[in-house]
Amino acid sequence: MLWTVPALGVLDGRAVVAPPEAVLVAVALVLLLAVAAVRLSTRTGLPSLLLYLALGVLLGEDVLGLQFDDEQLVQGLGYTALALILAEGGLTTRWDSIRGSLGPASALATLGTCVSLLVTGVGAWLVLDVDLVTALLLGAVVASTDAAAVFSVLRSVRLPRRLVGALEAESGLNDAPAVLAVLALTAAAAGTSEDPWWLSVLLAVLALLVGVVVGLLVGRAGTTALRRLAAPVSGPFPLAVLAVVGIAYGAAVLLGGSGFIAVYVAALVVGNARLPHGGATRGFATSLGWFAQIGLFVLLGLLATPSRLPDALLPALAITAILVLVARPASVVASVSWLGVPWRDQVFLSWAGLRGAVPIVLATIPVIAGVDGSRRIFDVVFVVVVVSVLLQAPTLPWLARRLGLQEDDHNAEVDVESSPLGRMGADLLEVQVHERSRLHGVSVQELRLPRPAHVSLVVRPDGAVVPSPATTLRHGDAVLVVTTPAVREAVERRLRAVSEHGRLAGWGDPAGERPP
Repeated sequence: MLWTVPALGVLDGRAVVAPPEAVLVAVALVLLLAVAAVRLSTRTGLPSLLLYLALGVLLGEDVLGLQFDDEQLVQGLGYTALALILAEGGLTTRWDSIRGSLGPASALATLGTCVSLLVTGVGAWLVLDVDLVTALLLGAVVASTDAAAVFSVLRSVRLPRRLVGALEAESGLNDAPAVLAVLALTAAAAGTSEDPWWLSVLLAVLALLVGVVVGLLVGRAGTTALRRLAAPVSGPFPLAVLAVVGIAYGAAVLLGGSGFIAVYVAALVVGNARLPHGGATRGFATSLGWFAQIGLFVLLGLLATPSRLPDALLPALAITAILVLVARPASVVASVSWLGVPWRDQVFLSWAGLRGAVPIVLATIPVIAGVDGSRRIFDVVFVVVVVSVLLQAPTLPWLARRLGLQEDDHNAEVDVESSPLGRMGADLLEVQVHERSRLHGVSVQELRLPRPAHVSLVVRPDGAVVPSPATTLRHGDAVLVVTTPAVREAVERRLRAVSEHGRLAGWGDPAGERPP
């Protein structure tokens, strides 16, 4: 790998390497530009992930001249970034939102990925001048949807929980099958594999199962440990959560399983365990996920060579058409039609199969292995990702409205942050009453919190109030609730139910938490 700053010129025929301080300044400037790109994205509707890719290309050797050609480093950093993105997805995903969609999501992540691989691979074999193994390798590289792209788009589209859950869980689970398929086909294309195909399939299934089991075990054990480690100060707690997720990844890989699926499952278990400092942990995970996305897409843009991309344009357009119009719909129909998923949902799932960083990272695997034509595969995949995201992401809100799937943004989930009170044997909950929360107008006595929970303070912009039973909550309030660990989960469920359904939650409303 070579990092150079063109403005420094050449001395005695050698490129002048930038000092570490200059690299630090450059990285900081790139982060600031990436944050500014988010604002530009919201104004223009252009996905911010593409802006990060464009920023990397702009910095690269064909434009501003920064030389960067270390595929192995990108692959290693890419795996780390993908693990962090999956960890964010697991930690910020509510189990209630994906529980009913786990069946369709699992089918899409396994059977759907295989169907997409085969259809795209056969299509590539028919339209491109490549052998069947190379074509299937290309199909495997673009088979999985991208967690970063899916999570980014779902932030701006209000969809039913069943669809959000299916898309989130699919993108969190399908990286592992895609990685295993790419590794197996790369070995076949390079002539280094002696295993029969059925053994490769069996080993892939075993790796997925090991990843799931390790994720569950580490997640449960980590939850128990984190409860004991929690202190009133929230600062170090998210680091402990990150450590648990890292243990899940490493343990799964050491046991021959999938680290990616172990990370997602462990993060999902920990994120739904109602641990203290939940708000701080989710905020830390979200920031870390954004950092991983920005760094990964900028690196992938740096790795691309724009001067080679025009030659890949026509093949990439053909692969994009096959992938978006044939392979993805076929994978959706094959995976979820027999599960009773409505046709409108199937149409939306077919169009929402966004590709992003994952295919580009996977495209570095055959390059590192020295597979013939692997550079062309990388260029084609890079263009496929750009074209498919430009085509699909901006049109998803319109499609959701046309299909009658977009929901009104009428309620916001209540934000509950908890902190243990040390030797007192109690927990302090901080509840934020957001603008759309139906906690507004509800009196303290109408909350009907489980005993011995007690609302101790209401903090408002104009000052704090020691509440009486008749005190009415307002938008913008921060409500402090003291409770015991034994009833804390019931208190949180009750607060969320009232925030969503109002003061009558639980009375004649099956979705509400019934008060005591």
